[in-house]
Amino acid sequence: MILVLAFFIAGSVWATYDWDFWASLPRTRAGVSLIRDYGVVGAWIAMAALLGALWFASVLVERRAHGTLEHAAPVTGSWLAGPWSIWTGAAGLALVALLCFIVLGRTWGVTYGFAVWGAQAVELFGATPTEWTYWSGWRRGHVENGPLSNGTTVMNLGILFGAMIAAGLAGRYAPVWRLSARDVATAVVGGLLMGYGARLAYGCNIGAFLGGMTSGSLHGVWWLIWGFAGSWIGVIARGRIGMDARPAPAVA
Repeated sequence: MILVLAFFIAGSVWATYDWDFWASLPRTRAGVSLIRDYGVVGAWIAMAALLGALWFASVLVERRAHGTLEHAAPVTGSWLAGPWSIWTGAAGLALVALLCFIVLGRTWGVTYGFAVWGAQAVELFGATPTEWTYWSGWRRGHVENGPLSNGTTVMNLGILFGAMIAAGLAGRYAPVWRLSARDVATAVVGGLLMGYGARLAYGCNIGAFLGGMTSGSLHGVWWLIWGFAGSWIGVIARGRIGMDARPAPAVA
């Protein structure tokens, strides 16, 4: 995961270097807001219908493949050591997203902070990212003012340390230091692809998907469609290269 993060950062700053090319491609339409076009209630109904259809289709596929659904922890055990229910996690994510709107005045983001770290890192080696189009204007100060220059980078540090604390409290903090050549290769390639793609998509499943959906932006729906398709392809690819154990046969 450390390798993935390092090359995610590299892929993110690489995408900002190529920004002029991607920005020159034709756009079909400016931003679309479901809230603006259909109102809060109409946007909520459209989002709920889309997510409900995706849930229903996923259930059908899972049951056809394995006979039943995997059972998550129904309730939270210890609030400090877990196990934590999926509903607790969902409520926590919703609360953080709401607080981001209130405190920062924008949706929750993650990957932009990694791009900032990447730009600051390449600057140490003599590059001048502040002369690139992407880092002009208001983003320039985020590169020049250090790792804690904006709320996103501070939250990223909180996510990393918070996850390590949670794993430690649950007795699951067990770093693995021995990596195979395949582990390294998949971490490097996967990290670069995720970092580059996240910058072009204006975020990951937090900034682009969760942020887009909760703010009624159509780009959140568009990200969901292609993110779901990409995940499907990724699961198949993981099986082909032997990253996952064979699933248990379906229950008769």
